[in-house]
Amino acid sequence: MDYNEFTKVVDEKERGLELQAAFPALMRKVYGWMALALVITGLTSFMVASSPALVQAIYGNSIAFWVLMIAEFGIVWYVSARIDRLSIMSATVWFTIYSVLNGAVLSFVFLAYTMTSITQVFFITAGTFGAMAFIGTTTKRDLTKFGGILLMGLIGIIIASIVNLFVGSSMFDLILSYIGVLLFVGLTAWDAQQIKRALYMAPDAGESAQKIALLGALNLYLDFINLFLYLLRIFGRDN
Repeated sequence: MDYNEFTKVVDEKERGLELQAAFPALMRKVYGWMALALVITGLTSFMVASSPALVQAIYGNSIAFWVLMIAEFGIVWYVSARIDRLSIMSATVWFTIYSVLNGAVLSFVFLAYTMTSITQVFFITAGTFGAMAFIGTTTKRDLTKFGGILLMGLIGIIIASIVNLFVGSSMFDLILSYIGVLLFVGLTAWDAQQIKRALYMAPDAGESAQKIALLGALNLYLDFINLFLYLLRIFGRDN
């Protein structure tokens, strides 16, 4: 082994030890960012739902509603595609903006369901999410092979939901809700494992790892929100 190869091996070991030491703090950032985004979304939803003028502006105007939906999709795509080029501050700002927009869109939750139902389902979601995230982070089983199946299932349920908008079958909607719960339970465990692997493969424990943590927080945030909505459709009581 020549000097350059020896130096490369030493640097790789040092990088691994550095990431291993920083891993607990990085994971706390993942769930900290995710929890903060959920708080922002919840507060925004409640504030919008409490304002008849804002409710009318969003749900009384289909153009405004679809502008918000497209903006949300655009932010997720932009952050995911350009995370390497964005600074950690810029990525955090975009994540915060997305949380606010999503809160405005989800304000219907406080209009359609009782506060008791929302609270109960939130805790059910938190417990289920926490268990699956723990399993995904700690299991030694490789969940990679399930990723393709879960993503195909996600595409399928999106298409089926769009079809049901025209069909209007309550039974089909309930079936889709149960499938959605299973799908996002699996995605939570899969995303948690992917975040763990991505952090250990990061080039360093600095900003690069923090960007991975932020993107992981966004993915888990989406898993939590979707799991909550599907559970709410199953267990929630109409307001």
